[in-house]
Amino acid sequence: MKTITPKEIEMTYEEVNIIDVRETNEVAAGKIPGALNIPLGLIEPRMNELDKSKEYVLVCRSGGRSSQAAQFLENQGFNVMNMDGGMINYKGKIE
Repeated sequence: MKTITPKEIEMTYEEVNIIDVRETNEVAAGKIPGALNIPLGLIEPRMNELDKSKEYVLVCRSGGRSSQAAQFLENQGFNVMNMDGGMINYKGKIE
């Protein structure tokens, strides 16, 4: 599985498709601008909303749930990366 650092996302978030797999109440405290919120438990039923021709970066609080989601989506044929360290290490803009 490919990974990306929070610092790399801070510099390029406008150019990537981000999926935040945290729960809705966690995302309410702030998310990376433009990130799509799909909680981990809804990844499988909502993967039909994703485009296999695009690359996605999976994000969560610390990197564990997003790693699980990235592994699952990669196994389904999606091009994904996991943001190592999660939102607790992200220092960029939030909305």
